[in-house]
Amino acid sequence: MIDRQKIVGWILVVVATAFIVYFLKVRLFADGPVIEKKEWVQFIGSIVVFMIGTANVRLAAMRERRRRGSSE
Repeated sequence: MIDRQKIVGWILVVVATAFIVYFLKVRLFADGPVIEKKEWVQFIGSIVVFMIGTANVRLAAMRERRRRGSSE
């Protein structure tokens, strides 16, 4: 059974990655209005959310490995 921490971690990673790709493709590399401070904060925030999601997935995997090692 997949653990809740791992599911939440993957959701965070997917959403943050989608926003980062959108920001880079549509806002940064395309012509358009000037990028505002708010958008830069959102971009940096999405990088932080990506890192938190990655940590969640890794911690869930580590906990599962530890649980399997102690149950054998």
